[in-house]
Amino acid sequence: MFKALESRNFKIFFYGQSISVIGTWLQKTAVSWMVYSITNSVFLLGLVMFFSMIPSLFLSPLAGSLLKKYDRHRAMIILQFLAMFQAGLMALVFYNKTYNIELIMALTLFQGVINSFDMICRQTMMVEIVDNKDNLANAVALNTSLSNLARIAGPALAGILLHKFGADVCFIGNFLSYIPVLFSLFMMRLAYQPKSAHKIKIYNEFVEGLDYVKNEAEMGKMLLLLIFSSLFVTSFITLLPVFAKDIFNGDAQTFSWFESAAGIGSLLSAIYLTNIKQGTDVTKITLAATLLLGSSMILLSFSQSIAIAIFCTTLCGLGMMAQTSSINIYIQLKSASHMRSRSISYFIMAYQGMLPIGSLLIGILSHNIGARLTVTLQGILCIATAIVFLVYKNKEKRKTTPLHKNSEEVVHQ
Repeated sequence: MFKALESRNFKIFFYGQSISVIGTWLQKTAVSWMVYSITNSVFLLGLVMFFSMIPSLFLSPLAGSLLKKYDRHRAMIILQFLAMFQAGLMALVFYNKTYNIELIMALTLFQGVINSFDMICRQTMMVEIVDNKDNLANAVALNTSLSNLARIAGPALAGILLHKFGADVCFIGNFLSYIPVLFSLFMMRLAYQPKSAHKIKIYNEFVEGLDYVKNEAEMGKMLLLLIFSSLFVTSFITLLPVFAKDIFNGDAQTFSWFESAAGIGSLLSAIYLTNIKQGTDVTKITLAATLLLGSSMILLSFSQSIAIAIFCTTLCGLGMMAQTSSINIYIQLKSASHMRSRSISYFIMAYQGMLPIGSLLIGILSHNIGARLTVTLQGILCIATAIVFLVYKNKEKRKTTPLHKNSEEVVHQ
């Protein structure tokens, strides 16, 4: 389960970011709760989530091309300093009680720009910091496990801090959490990658990457599933403050229970993925996860007890993260080395890029028909997507099976 930690650089990076990701969830939880508390608007809540992730849709291809040209270790250091600066500005805004929604959106957009580069840099750097390439899938899963552990601890801690001390403490905590990850980055020993003389042609590289994904039919199919899921399904997490505050008449602590429940489910899926064997068909995991996500969302939408709702949210987190992580692992393992950064940029576009549009759509829909009915429709769509995925997969399998049987008959004759 922890075999990727045999690599010194990965181990240092893993431990360094363990505190930083908790800080990230402190800020994320505080932003969601404060925006909804200040505005009482599902639409504005969805709009803030939109600004936090929409840069990934447009900047991921640029990030994939640029990071291939420059040293990724140095780029990561610069990106972490910028993220720390953004966290510091957000802390000042809330410390001075400047509850200006436009300013909060602007800072959230700035964070989204940083994250669109950071995620691709972080993913592509995995190959450099994991010594044994057989441990790459384990490293990806361990990294996901850490993020999901933080998703449990971060919101739980944020609920306490918001209730006892206020939002500014959450943002100050996030600012300070960047110190360990920066320290770990400076401790890592990586060979310097000189700037590539290759001229960046973003459009040409984007088209080349799309052709590559198209030719890798299974990869293209997985990315299409992720696009649809991000647009119409996983954006349900935007509505968790609504479930906590309006449906179950709770406070910031109640919201933290829902966020932590989703984190527990996500962590369980990540732990499972750390133990998958070489050669495992991850498409089967993706299909099972999609079915679990859809059915648990429907159960969540009909829940009358907060205990049942939190349990269903845990199942939602399990299905959502198993789906996303299995697709990520597939792309990491199957991509050719010269195409990996671009393949990952398409993964980020399909996930982070589509999710904000989905959040905005869900915010508008929920405003008109209510949160419960919205989540019910999302769950039904999710199950329908899984069925289409299964039918298409079986159809492709039947296309190849007759050829195999016929060849065996010819040999027999």
